[in-house]
Amino acid sequence: MIATAFTPTASLLGGALIGLAAVLLMWATGRIAGVSGIAARLFPPYEDREFAGRLAFVAGLVAAPVLVRLVTGGLPVQTIEAGTAVLIVGGLLTGFGSVWGSGCTSGHGVCGLSRLSVRSLVATITFMAAGMATVFVMRHWS
Repeated sequence: MIATAFTPTASLLGGALIGLAAVLLMWATGRIAGVSGIAARLFPPYEDREFAGRLAFVAGLVAAPVLVRLVTGGLPVQTIEAGTAVLIVGGLLTGFGSVWGSGCTSGHGVCGLSRLSVRSLVATITFMAAGMATVFVMRHWS
C-alpha cells in the first residue's frame, strides 16, 4: 500500500489560491480559468488580443515551481514509477480527453462546478470515476 502524507494546511492554502486565481481571472478578463483551453489557444490558428494574457498565465504555471525552489531551497520529492512510453500515452490521452470533454479539471472541476454547471458536474464525475478506476486497475490487476 502506498501511504500519502496528510497535509491539510498546505492543501487548504493551495485550494484557496486556485480559487482566488480563478475568481481574479474571471473578474479581470471575464474568462474561465480552463488551463487546457488557455494553453491550446497559444498555438495556431488562434491569434487575437488575448495572446499575451494566455502566455503570462502559462508562464506563471511554469514559473511557480521555480519560485518555490528559490524560496524553500528545494522541491517536494516526486516519484514516477511509469516508463517514458506510459507517460507519453498518458499525456496524449489526457490531452485528447480535455479536447473531447471540452475542458479539463480546472475548467470543469473548479470553475464549472462553482457556476453550478450540470455539464461540468457530469464531466467532473466522469474524469474522477475514470481516475479512480485507473488507480484501482493499476494497483490490483497489474
